[in-house]
Amino acid sequence: MKHEENILVGISVGDLNGISGEIILKTFEDSRVLEFCTPVIFASIKVMNFFKKYFKSSIDFNSINDITHIAHGKFNVLNCWKEGVNIKFGAEDTKVGTYALKSLQAATKALKEAQIDVLLTAPIHKHNIQSEAFNFPGHTDYLAKELEGDSLMLMVSEELRVGLLTDHVPVKDVSEHITEALITKKINTVYNSLRKDFRVIKPKIAVLGINPHNGDNGVIGTEDDTVMRPTLKKIKESGKLVYGPYAADSFFGSDNYKNFDAIIASYHDQGLIPFKTLAFGQGVNFTAGLKRVRTSPDHGTAFEIAGKGIANEGSFKEALFTAIKIFRNRSDYETLTANPLKKAPRKESAKK
Repeated sequence: MKHEENILVGISVGDLNGISGEIILKTFEDSRVLEFCTPVIFASIKVMNFFKKYFKSSIDFNSINDITHIAHGKFNVLNCWKEGVNIKFGAEDTKVGTYALKSLQAATKALKEAQIDVLLTAPIHKHNIQSEAFNFPGHTDYLAKELEGDSLMLMVSEELRVGLLTDHVPVKDVSEHITEALITKKINTVYNSLRKDFRVIKPKIAVLGINPHNGDNGVIGTEDDTVMRPTLKKIKESGKLVYGPYAADSFFGSDNYKNFDAIIASYHDQGLIPFKTLAFGQGVNFTAGLKRVRTSPDHGTAFEIAGKGIANEGSFKEALFTAIKIFRNRSDYETLTANPLKKAPRKESAKK
């Protein structure tokens, strides 16, 4: 669909025993949201009516069994199953995890087939959802398999964007994963995403080192000198504004991150601890590099507060707005970069 039309936002319901139902309802309690997007939650009307009654929501649902029956101006619920689900807030339950997977599979299929414009994923419980059909450490790896492109976890807030060279990899295996090819691919993904998804004309990217103090000239590891520095030098010589490696321990505390459009961390906690410290509750997990737009909140299922009515929907709401903004930015970018010669009418040659 065209970006100026009401954007179809597909929502996978996540783990039903977590806070997903609550934050979804709170996000769409403000009916003004329906003026610029049409939500479609992949779940069941029985489940959503349970959440509505439990959390005393005033939302009216439009129950549909076929995605072609979506109604604009309404909160659509696409029924992915008919049976009831035994929801026990805060409980780890692999049976409930199967419904999170059904929702995700249906929403991803709709995204692949362009039946929805963007995908907003509510938090899953990574253990409960495991099965023969889902043998991944998280959404990012699953979507990398299902959708075209080079996926990269990019955490986004108003003032900060943090990408990862390696995401759900054990710390002991990080250095062997970081190669020249990986660094080059991830930097290219972030660079292209900044231009296409965030309207940054000449992106400036900082890269954090692998070892403490970037290895201190080999005293604390050699990977920064043998792999990271030479690779970044080549990339910079190609014309990209890429800087580093920077020692991670002082990079954020010194506010150096404010000088760059994005920061690429070597591994999960190196990037996500400072990001969530600075932006928790307002951050968004965006899967950069895919052909389609997917976002999610920056938190998990929060079983410890599930069902208590105190969950903060801020990050989920930001994920919604970010998905819409990125979709529009991509549409504009594609329009601006389209080859005008392909569309220009052919002129008759002048008669001599």
